[in-house]
Amino acid sequence: MKLTTSKAFVLIFSLVLMTSVSEAQKRLVLIDQDGSGPANTNQMSLMVLLQSHQVEVLGISIVTGDGWRDEEVQHTLRMLELIGRSNVPVVPGAVFPLVRTQQETQIATQTIGKTGWLGAWGGRAPDVALPAGGVVNDDVLHGPWDIPPLREGSPKTPPLAEDAAHFLIRQVRAHPHEVTVFAFGPLTNIALAVSIDPKFAELTKGIVIMGSSMNPHTDDPEFATSPRHEFNFWFDPEAAHITLRANWPRIDVTTADISIKAMFTKEMYDAISVSPNPAAKYIAAYAIDRYYLWDELAACAWLDPAILTKTIDVYMDVDLSHGPSYGHTLTWSKKLRPSMDVPLVHAQVDLDLPKFRKMFVDLMSAR
Repeated sequence: MKLTTSKAFVLIFSLVLMTSVSEAQKRLVLIDQDGSGPANTNQMSLMVLLQSHQVEVLGISIVTGDGWRDEEVQHTLRMLELIGRSNVPVVPGAVFPLVRTQQETQIATQTIGKTGWLGAWGGRAPDVALPAGGVVNDDVLHGPWDIPPLREGSPKTPPLAEDAAHFLIRQVRAHPHEVTVFAFGPLTNIALAVSIDPKFAELTKGIVIMGSSMNPHTDDPEFATSPRHEFNFWFDPEAAHITLRANWPRIDVTTADISIKAMFTKEMYDAISVSPNPAAKYIAAYAIDRYYLWDELAACAWLDPAILTKTIDVYMDVDLSHGPSYGHTLTWSKKLRPSMDVPLVHAQVDLDLPKFRKMFVDLMSAR
């Protein structure tokens, strides 16, 4: 059928309008991550949001946590290159926590015992076993300014010449009440942004935090004898405290309680690996970890809350006592909460595991 000029114009205009509306409806996010890699929970959680057609990622800020910041920046830039998303800015953030130090932590182990995961400060304690089915390739230790050769190759794309806290503030100010902040690592960058701009938190749509632990039912040695310990809160307790007490419109927390129910299995890896698309090829080439999908679960639950089968509303804070429970999660019911103000959070504690697995595999396999 031959179109008249006027009909053709109307059709083209309609398509452009539909595209514009679709773009306008995208959910805006800022991601703060301790981006160690390649193809582990840190990088794959970024990919969940990058692969979703309903999301626009305004930028990724990087904080020391599972690895040192500068190496994490390189892993993140290279991942974006390999999946064809180098247009997303990457911004270096904090190298060290606000108060906790590596030396203090090393001294504390002599009196209060070892911590199962030290991240950039030492990886996994050599005598701490992994849960059944877990395989993690802990990187060789190095200093904060050293960048060892990357298995996936070095990126050609540079990071932004801006610090993370001011980048986060600038983006939220440019899109008031439209941006959801994802905090997948220690909360140092977020706490700095909150401290610099007291209105930062209230100008967002809310924050999604992968952090905290309440009462996980597991024989995993990292949690079985210390159920309130969780790495992201523990690594920078003061930052977690500042972040939680900021004036967010909403706080959603993906707890260790739910995360340890979601292991990255060989079956999931095999299903992703058959896809010819860039994200799947990146995972097929570099995903050697078989461990919990901590951050991926937080991202998927925000995209589709139907994968959650149980959430509870609790009042939450972090222990700052510098004793044996320094950095541990504190929670209260409404009836028992302190008289001083503590934040209410929506804590995720159980999920529809098959639904989550399918969602994650589909996202990682898509173009």
